[in-house]
Amino acid sequence: MTITDVNLEIGGMTCASCATRIERKLNRIDGVTATVNYATEKARVQANGVETTDLIAAVESAGYTAVLPIPPRADNTVPVPEAGESETAGLRRRLIVSTSLALPVVLMSMIPVLQFTNWQWLALTLAAPVVVWGAWPFHRAAVVNARHGAATMDTLISVGVIAAFGWSLYALFFGMAGIPGMHMTFAFFANSGGSSDIYLEVASAVTVFILGGRYIEARAKKQSGAALKALLELGAKDATVLRNHAETLVPVSSLVPGDMIVVRPGEKIASDGLVIDGASAVDASMLTGESIPVEVAAGDRVVGATVNVGGRLIIEITRVGSDTELARMGRLVEEAQSGKAEAQRLADRVSAIFVPVVIGLAMLTFVGWLILDGSLEAAFTAAVATLIIACPCALGLATPTALIVGTGRGSQLGIIIRGPQVLEQTRTVDTIVLDKTGTVTTGRMEVRSITTFGDAPAAEVLRIAAVAEEGSEHPVGRAIVDHGRTLGIEPGAVETFSAHAGQGVQAVIDGHLALVGRASWLDQDWSIPLPAEATAFIAENEAAGATVVAVGSDGALRGAIVVGDTVKATSIEAIQRFRALGLRPILLTGDNAGAAAAIAREVDIDDVHSGITPQGKLDVIHALQDEGHVVAMVGDGVNDSAALASADLGIAMGTGTDAAIAASDITVVSGDLLVVADAVRLARRTLGTIKGNLFWAFAYNVAAIPVAMLGLLNPLLAGAAMAFSSVFVVTNSLRLRRFTTGRENRLRRTTEDPGRGN
Repeated sequence: MTITDVNLEIGGMTCASCATRIERKLNRIDGVTATVNYATEKARVQANGVETTDLIAAVESAGYTAVLPIPPRADNTVPVPEAGESETAGLRRRLIVSTSLALPVVLMSMIPVLQFTNWQWLALTLAAPVVVWGAWPFHRAAVVNARHGAATMDTLISVGVIAAFGWSLYALFFGMAGIPGMHMTFAFFANSGGSSDIYLEVASAVTVFILGGRYIEARAKKQSGAALKALLELGAKDATVLRNHAETLVPVSSLVPGDMIVVRPGEKIASDGLVIDGASAVDASMLTGESIPVEVAAGDRVVGATVNVGGRLIIEITRVGSDTELARMGRLVEEAQSGKAEAQRLADRVSAIFVPVVIGLAMLTFVGWLILDGSLEAAFTAAVATLIIACPCALGLATPTALIVGTGRGSQLGIIIRGPQVLEQTRTVDTIVLDKTGTVTTGRMEVRSITTFGDAPAAEVLRIAAVAEEGSEHPVGRAIVDHGRTLGIEPGAVETFSAHAGQGVQAVIDGHLALVGRASWLDQDWSIPLPAEATAFIAENEAAGATVVAVGSDGALRGAIVVGDTVKATSIEAIQRFRALGLRPILLTGDNAGAAAAIAREVDIDDVHSGITPQGKLDVIHALQDEGHVVAMVGDGVNDSAALASADLGIAMGTGTDAAIAASDITVVSGDLLVVADAVRLARRTLGTIKGNLFWAFAYNVAAIPVAMLGLLNPLLAGAAMAFSSVFVVTNSLRLRRFTTGRENRLRRTTEDPGRGN
């Protein structure tokens, strides 16, 4: 059977217990592994030979709704469901009306001077709509769950509110509370006023507190998912297609790979592609988090949704729709937000049995107070307080809210974290292994220096080499040509051209024979003598890992051009930050020992492994793990895939290959090594927030339930405390939205104290 991944949008969940029930229901189906997330209201299901209709039926049999997500529109944007908006608006309306009615009830019940004759009947009139209509979502959910033999947080709230209201009705109609001139005083602890006291303020205020908590949760979930929503809506809507030398404006949905599009300054690039003509700067900050535009020219890859801020570009479309970088990032972020940390799984298991246990404790409290104190009202008050304060909602929100906010903030900074298990891995990582080419270095050959060995100036040596290499496809030759172009050297009149594999090129330029290639080739095959100073210069640079290209003309050596891979501008600072995070850096490369040592010295890495094959990289990872190290691997190429997958934490550069990205746990979209340090910091900060949330949620329940059972807490305060616990978890998670990168921190410090500089 083929295992398929199915995502379902779940409706009707009101607390973490609901998510746990649905998860258990789905996992009882043979061949199904499911994870249900209360905060995102989604289920991720791996189904082996099970139809989607069967999965939906299983959810519905538990008393909830399930639908397949709305597919992306043809223009690659994601439709925004109206349900979330209407749910939030409905909660807000219910909260406003209930608050308006409950406030006078609470004030009259707590302040004796406001208790005029027969005030209690006005309180009943105002409280009844709150208890019936305001608390209706809790009553409805409790009934639905009861039909399926389950109890959730809504059961606790509904039973508590109905009990308080029912006691009040009894006291008003059958007790002494309905007589004219009845007065009440507010007490923090259980009262013993018998049938002369009513609990209308408890029934109405608890309803308002819970509605307020639900409304804040709903708004927070909406805000925390805003980063993903904004990311998915970045794409362009239209594109200018170049067909038969004519420009036509078409919807992005009509683009296919191979189409040529024109992108003018200020326009969004419609989809992923390759620059065919033109040069410009592209603002990719919405994807990478980097504010500095990237220079692009013919042959460079560009990503859809980025903005052209320079010249006119002609781009060949290579990917469209769900294959684009933007769509892939959206999927990764959404998958991460749907996952669960191990600590949250424990919280879910606790929530699953928590509600029945609390109901049992409330009954035990009621009986215990009756036996020990003999006061029916004291017993009732303590039991209701126990029901209300024990809500496990904060447990269910602890992980998802932090994960949504943390991964959302990461997507804004160009950091894609795959899931909660990644956060747990970052905490223990002590070693970071770095691939050299494309990770620490740019991965592009560039001219480092030009040296002359005759009368010809350096500019002439470069002109000869650049013109001769114009017809070459070798990376070294292209580096020389590109360097020449940056200095204004245009292609010359080449009469003949011939490339010698592994040696160099020969060309006749303006009637003169030019030779560009290995010094040994010029010496042995063309009898061009090498001065002692040239031999020493070449040996010194090649020992340092650079490539030296000899340039000869008319039978004499004119000069030499040193070409090599260059270290990224941020790599040195990134290595320093890794050490500050407690990570030991190790450099891996397939290059020779000289090249590896030179790069390692430049970035200050002591532990270097050179001449490493893909299997060798894997062996190094395994050897470090066998020594007891927890290893992170950073790479960008196909040859890094196995090592990325085997490392405890795989970090791929977004500028690298799809194979490397697929094998990684974290993707750094910009390819900047400095952002890798920010990714580790963000992951650790998010994990710390999750643990703080879980600690608060557990500690709150452990401390509060005994207090309520002992009659030391008024149900009114219990409802406020329970609502506050959920609000605290959500607002604590929202603090992750203020996470700043190392570069932003440095800029802020420099702004505050210009004398510090860098």
